[in-house]
Order: sequence, then structure tokens, then C-alpha cells
Amino acid sequence: MVLTQNKTRLPRDPEKFPTSQLFLLALVRAAEPIALTSIFPYAWQLVRDFHIGSREDASFYAGLLISAFSLAEAVSGMYWGGMSDRIGRKPVLIMGCFGTVASLLTVGFSTNFWMALCGRALGGALNGNIGVIQTMVAEIVTNPKHEPKAYAIMPFVWSVGIIIGPAVGGYFASPAKNFPDTPLDNTTFRTFPYLLPNIICTGLMVISIVAAYFCLEETHPDMQPWSTAEDLQDTHAVTPLIATQATTNMPAANLAHEGSYGTFNAIMEEADEEEWTVRPDGTSKPASISSGSSETWFTRTVMMLMIALGIFTYHSMTYDHLMPIFFQDDRIPLLASMSSPIGDEYGSFAGGLGLSVQQCGVILAFNGIIALFVQAVIFPLAASWLGIWPTFLLVTVLHPIAYFIVPFLALLPENLLYPGIYLCLAVRNTLSIVDYPLLLILIKEASPSNSCLGKINGLAASLGAACRCLASPIAGFLYAVGAKVEFTALAWWSSALIAIVGAVQVFMIRHEKKGPNHQVRAVAPFKFIPQEQHSAQRKSSVIRIKVQSEHGDSGYGTEDERTPFASRVPRS
Repeated sequence: MVLTQNKTRLPRDPEKFPTSQLFLLALVRAAEPIALTSIFPYAWQLVRDFHIGSREDASFYAGLLISAFSLAEAVSGMYWGGMSDRIGRKPVLIMGCFGTVASLLTVGFSTNFWMALCGRALGGALNGNIGVIQTMVAEIVTNPKHEPKAYAIMPFVWSVGIIIGPAVGGYFASPAKNFPDTPLDNTTFRTFPYLLPNIICTGLMVISIVAAYFCLEETHPDMQPWSTAEDLQDTHAVTPLIATQATTNMPAANLAHEGSYGTFNAIMEEADEEEWTVRPDGTSKPASISSGSSETWFTRTVMMLMIALGIFTYHSMTYDHLMPIFFQDDRIPLLASMSSPIGDEYGSFAGGLGLSVQQCGVILAFNGIIALFVQAVIFPLAASWLGIWPTFLLVTVLHPIAYFIVPFLALLPENLLYPGIYLCLAVRNTLSIVDYPLLLILIKEASPSNSCLGKINGLAASLGAACRCLASPIAGFLYAVGAKVEFTALAWWSSALIAIVGAVQVFMIRHEKKGPNHQVRAVAPFKFIPQEQHSAQRKSSVIRIKVQSEHGDSGYGTEDERTPFASRVPRS
């Protein structure tokens, strides 16, 4: 294919950090969350404008609109992962960007809800970039010394994208209404009120497509200038079907690759031990490659951590879905005839906060900034001071508070509303952003061996996708029910109940460390983290080499088979 052809080039210097290629990949990565999250501020208003069902049902249909992308992406992930192994990473990456463009334009030009829904599903079905980008980073970075910095780039640009995306969607939605008597007040934008933010996001995607087409190199190991056709036929390159992801606000991570686990702070692996079985001539025995396949990988600890991940993904996604709906729903003061048991002259539990789409977009953008701060500062501080397991217990037990306090925002006077909103967002982001990477670390530590990580990552990704798809429609339905009975706190406190179930379930997890231990380090020295901790180096892993003949007799004594050792160079 044309997209897989590379110009003749000299091999990159392994000692030089691949800045240009990672920058191009980051450009594609940043455009994607901008496009995906731009719909969040106006999804509920879009449904209301299309008059689907009653006004109270808008939250349910908005949930379908949000979850359609995740559902289609999860279903098509297997196909795009295999396709990138056959035709190359670059063409699949570019096709995924074109799929996002098609989705944006379809939603922008939608004249009814079902057209917008098809557009969201189309984008998910044509986008396999999550797994492909993870793989390309691993193939671009060949020097282990560069891995910590390289794996931190993608989560960072994703976090930047979720700041810009909602701001674009909220500020530029309905331009004819929000910018009267300007060039934006024209027939086109009155007919298609949500076209402008989608055009802006399309422009960003086109820039990333052009840059990737002309400048990004193919990273598939068997599609290099020195590769042959036979190399591709016998390729062992593997792209993960879909990387593990909690919600749209959280960058994906692949447990099978050593990386940042969805945060841009360094996570160091401590001593690990492996066993290699080789022939007397030094070549690897086939059995040594699959020796771990017969080992039971779905242990009780892994199962309980998967349940914890599913519970977390579900209630975290409900927060992301309910937040813009609650912010934009009409504020209803307490009246004598209302069934809402709590309220005052400022508002009640019968409605929301009465903010505009533009105000909601600005708040969601600040929400991304708060998340960025938590990732960079709060997460490494908490994990370094308390340790991974105690920090995980703490944030999981406290998580229900994040949902319980939100409905009380409707009771605040105008001068305290914004401080209250940002306080709620700070609480939620602190608990959520810290919880997710710790869950992934604990799952990897509980893995019986590295050979199981592919299966475990696949299960985690599938479970997360299922929970994301269910969370938005269910939360929207509960909000609709709450609106009909004049008690919108029902949806929020239902999510708090699920978080309470997660807090109880976490005490049923047996903390085991079958895999490598981990320690979290900040991306840069921080005065609140002791210097001796920050400068600590990871211990070398130990590889036990056992020499064995085809008949199981190595020719050496039993004691000789146990004594050969080798130390692997630390990869961080």
C-alpha cells in the first residue's frame, strides 16, 4: 500500500530520543480526544433540540449518544488490531483519523437524533487508534532509557485534549444563537447549530492526517526498508485489540507493555524473576515461550481486581455523563407543591443548576485542568507517601463522597455556585485520577506471570468497554426518572451506592504480589518527595536460565541446572 511505503532512510541513532516521531504521534493523539469529548457539553441539548421523547427522556438518549462510540470501538477493536499487523500501523492510524472526521461531519450535519447516533457509532467502528498508538510508541522507542519519558507523552497529550475538546464544543455550539449579528449568525449555523465545533475539530484532525501521511514513519518491525516479503508473512508483531481504559477522560494503558499506566508519572518496577529454558546450543526451546500458558491466570485476586475495575469504570462514567446534564438542567426553587424533600429559595433537588452550554464547556475545560494537576502532583505524592495498596484503599473508600455531594450544588446561592462546582470536581478528580492507575498496577502485580498479561489486559479492556457502554444509558434513565418525580439526586446517589459497593468489595481483595513490585515517581524532582526516594534506581530483574535437551536431559547435574543466573539491564 502507498501508506506503508517508506523513503530510504538511515536507521535512527538509538541513543537519540525520537522527538520528531513522537511529536507527530502526539499530534494525532491530541486531536482525537478533542474530537471525542467536544460533544459532551452539548449532547443533552442536541437531544432536546431534536425532540426525542419527552424533555425528561433527553438524558437517556444523550447516554445512548455518548456510549455509541465506545460500543462500536470495542466491537471493531479486534479487526483493526489484526489489520495493523497485516498492512502496517500507519495506514490503520490514518484510516482511524478519517473515521473520526466522518463521525464529526455526520454529527455536525445531523437533522435528527438517529443520524447523530449513527455518526457516533461510525466514528467508533472506524477508529482503532487506541491500541495502534500504544504499539507505535513501543516500536518507536527502542532504547530502554527513553521509555519513561516516551510513555509519559501520550497520557499528557490526552489530558490536554480533554481540556480543549469540551471548551470547543461548549463555546462554539449554536453560534447563531450565542453570537448574534456576527458572520456566524447565518442560515447554515441556524440549520445546523452543532456544525461549527465539529468543523473546528475536523480541521484539527485534517492537520494531524496530513502530518502523519507525509512525516510519520511506519513502525511495523517487518515493514522497514530492509525488510522482505517473507518477514511480513512470518511476522510476530502484535497490536493489542484495545487498550484498557476507564472513561473517556482517562488515557488508555496496555498492561502487556511496561509504561505509565495511564498517567505521565514514572512507575518503576522492582525486582522480578523469570525462568528461561534453552537448548544446550543456546537457542530457545519452543516450550519456553509458552511455558506460562498452562498456568492458571484467572486467579481469585485477579478476578476481584477485575470486579473492582468494572465497578470503578461504571460509576466513573456515570459522573462524566451526568455532569453536563445536571449543570444545564433548569434550576427549580423549592415550591410547596413539590415532592423534593430538601430545598430553599435558591433551588431544590427537582432540577439542575441552570447553566448554559457555553458555561458548561468552560467548566468541563477547567475540569481537565484539575485532572492534569492531580496527575502531575497529587498522584505521585499520595502513592509515594502512603504506598500503592494503602492509597488504593483510601481513595476507593472515599469515592462515594464524590457522588453524594453533587446534588447539594442546587441549594447554593449564586455567589457560591462556582466555588462549590470546582470543589466537587477537585474531590472527584483526586479520587478518580489516583484510583485508576493504582488499579492497573495492582492487576499487573497480581498477574501470575508476564505471559498472562495479554489475556488479562484483554479481559480488562473488554470489561471496561462493557461498563462504559452500560453506564451512560442507565445513568441517563435514572436521571429521567428522577426528573419525573422531582428528585434528580436519584441518579447521583445511585452512583454513590455503586461506589459504596466498590468500597465494600475492595476489602474482599487479597493483596498478592506475584508479579513485579512497583513504586511511583514524579516526572521531575519534587521538594515534598524525599530525594533519596526520587533518585532510587530499580533493582535488576533476575533471569534463571535452565539448559535442557529435547529429551529433558541437559547433561548437567540437578544442582548445575539451578545455578546459572543472568541479570537483565534495568529498563528504566
